[in-house]
Amino acid sequence: MAFLTLTRLPVGQIAGEAPGMAESAWAWPLVGALVGLIAALVHWAALALGLPPFMAAVLAVLALVLVTGALHEDGLADLADGFWGGRDPARRLEIMRDSRIGSYGTLALGFALLIRVGALGSLPPQMAGAALVGLSAASRAAMPVALWLMPPARGDGLGRAAGGVAPGGVAAAVALGVALFALCLPGSKLIALPVMAAAAAGLGLLARRKIGGQTGDVLGAMQQAAELAGWLVLAAQ
Repeated sequence: MAFLTLTRLPVGQIAGEAPGMAESAWAWPLVGALVGLIAALVHWAALALGLPPFMAAVLAVLALVLVTGALHEDGLADLADGFWGGRDPARRLEIMRDSRIGSYGTLALGFALLIRVGALGSLPPQMAGAALVGLSAASRAAMPVALWLMPPARGDGLGRAAGGVAPGGVAAAVALGVALFALCLPGSKLIALPVMAAAAAGLGLLARRKIGGQTGDVLGAMQQAAELAGWLVLAAQ
């Protein structure tokens, strides 16, 4: 269920009654780790073929987007359009549901992609693959926490459907995200974890103020915020 929710990978069908999305939330960092591993393999192959680091980074980030169907990027764009294009919560939610992208969403996507590609391209090759896996896993631990702490902002949608995540599932997701990050990027790189948590928390607080809670778009944007914060920390070290 976690793979069906967060990726476009052909994982088959669930026989019988499918579990709810909330029941799969503990495994979202594991999904992130596999998504990052696929991107890391693309990055390694691009370098092995003689492409420069910048082009290898572009292809790796493209792999991240393709494997997930741009799920989280879509959330970031919708959130940017809604939060800064609407004057009240109802109008913001209406804009976020609109499939069309506006200037705020375009800018948010553009800068997010530039940060990811620029940071990845600046890392040593031996660290780049580890960063793709570690950041992809840890950033997806922010979403179950948001589902647990934040009320849904609307009566339908992914934010409502995935609600009701159990505290044990949240704890498992956080533990997996931290453990996978520490396995990939030990030592001084661990400083990225509190910065990632702060970025996700800041966006969550903004969502509470702007629309009163979380939606699927807010969850996706929180994943992106956490990942981007992690890339900036790693690039600065």
